[in-house]
Amino acid sequence: MTMDEFMDYYENQHSQLSKKMGRSPSIPNAVRYVRRYLTPERNPVTGEVIDPGFDCIMEIWWNSREDFENSQKVIGDPARLPAIKEDEARLFASHSNPVCTVVEYDSPMGPNGEATRVEIAHGDHVA
Repeated sequence: MTMDEFMDYYENQHSQLSKKMGRSPSIPNAVRYVRRYLTPERNPVTGEVIDPGFDCIMEIWWNSREDFENSQKVIGDPARLPAIKEDEARLFASHSNPVCTVVEYDSPMGPNGEATRVEIAHGDHVA
């Protein structure tokens, strides 16, 4: 599958799977669901372009650990797994994808050492 085909399927089929099946959201209490498609770039130190071995980083944001854990139970529900696995087989090399949580720290990047803010862009426009 080409990268364009991968992105099209992920955006128009896989990320919409529960909705298309008439089910409640697969990601209860999530506040953000983001797919970040990767384009390897030249490392400015070595000059190398290194393929990371994957095409996308998918992020889901929750407001609490409890919301995350409850969501994992819904996603892993045996009644939902066959449909999820069938769809993932069309998209991913395997179902064995790493799942990680992150702890995030911001460094002050303002011109006077102050904290900066991030605006969420939608498509080519900033909201």
